[in-house]
Amino acid sequence: MRIGRPAAWLCLLLAGFVPARADDAAPQTADARTWFENAKFGLFIHWGVYSLLGKGEWVMETDKIPIAEYRKLPPQFNPVKFDAEDWARLAKAAGVRYVTITSKHHDGFCMFDSKLTDYDVVDASPYGKDPLKALAEALRKQHIKLFFYYSLLDWHHPDFYPLGKSGHQAGREKKGEWEKYVAYYQGQVRELCTNYGEIGGIWFDGWWDRPEAAWDLEGTYKLIHELQPGALVGNNHHVAPFPGEDFQMFEQDLPGENSAGFNKAGVTTALPLETCLTMNQSWGYNATDDHYKSPEQIIQALVGAAGRGANLLLNVGPKPDGAIGPEFTERLLTVGRWLESNGEAVYGTRRGPIPPQWWGVTTLRTGRDGKAPAIYLHLLKPDAHSIMLPEELVEYDAIPLGKATPLERDPEHGRTKLEIPVDGRAPYDAIIVLSPPALGR
Repeated sequence: MRIGRPAAWLCLLLAGFVPARADDAAPQTADARTWFENAKFGLFIHWGVYSLLGKGEWVMETDKIPIAEYRKLPPQFNPVKFDAEDWARLAKAAGVRYVTITSKHHDGFCMFDSKLTDYDVVDASPYGKDPLKALAEALRKQHIKLFFYYSLLDWHHPDFYPLGKSGHQAGREKKGEWEKYVAYYQGQVRELCTNYGEIGGIWFDGWWDRPEAAWDLEGTYKLIHELQPGALVGNNHHVAPFPGEDFQMFEQDLPGENSAGFNKAGVTTALPLETCLTMNQSWGYNATDDHYKSPEQIIQALVGAAGRGANLLLNVGPKPDGAIGPEFTERLLTVGRWLESNGEAVYGTRRGPIPPQWWGVTTLRTGRDGKAPAIYLHLLKPDAHSIMLPEELVEYDAIPLGKATPLERDPEHGRTKLEIPVDGRAPYDAIIVLSPPALGR
């Protein structure tokens, strides 16, 4: 079959464009899911009192630090170099559309002003201010949405009992009332949904520590959607999505892959997808971790996610003084500059009609927002000197992004062989735009 008519071309595109909206999603939630799918790029921030030790966010567990000792950290936490406006400007320059920041990690320390505990940055540290309040306001000025990471797991709270897979070295008393802990965490979720203006959503973690526990996720998700109808709910539980969740996440892996060992759940077709990725090998600040990914690896991870219908949530771990190190900022700015020239092949796209290949991935745009319909071939391998297109695309023009001259095509057994010249390649990702002759570029 050969496709030359505009109607057939649009049918081909729309066949691969499956809106990620569950039937039971409220209209505002459905619109937020569409926005999320269009966003494609987010910034993850892991920041807390654990940064003082410079050994990552799990240091309380890995170094077997009891609560009595760990509580000595908050009085030393005074991030005088934290500047919410600088963070927001960096996010804008990087090209991210949303920021997800840790409000409470597994150590139980809250990086926001909670009225339900004094174990928070306002009451327990000399800093005495709410950095998340400042960040929410700064991001709003840049038109960037804010998501809150929240750990269901809590090594500090006395009512997180029975213990799960972790927290056994914290010196906890072997008692507690689980129902009180659930009320506590749901109360903090209410605070996050009411004290910071409109938010993008809540990103949960830690369910895997006690998967059999009565978390009342149904009640929690209902609370969020009632208080923030446009907020999205995600849960890093590594199993199939639960009812009430709005996107499926994959940790340190692209959807459908499991190199990390815990992404065993299948990939849903009903919800948006997200891959979260460290820029080095740590989430929280690690003074000795210098294994940073190159700009090429990061950009190819972003493109690889987009080609699988997913967002990339890229992490930074600020220092205890509130500064984001140059190793992070330089890479973020490089990605931002790349997106300025190539963003049309990423933002607002969906997975393309050609599944991931050895040479790279495809994304597609249906022609909304005044843009012409297009399929983008992302050639991520430098040795991809030629590629084969399926029969349905034999009549399409193939033009390197930003160029005007179509590539040479060589029909072969009902398919089309595209020859990629040296000047058709580009750093990180050679993008070829496919469009039908009837519609032009």
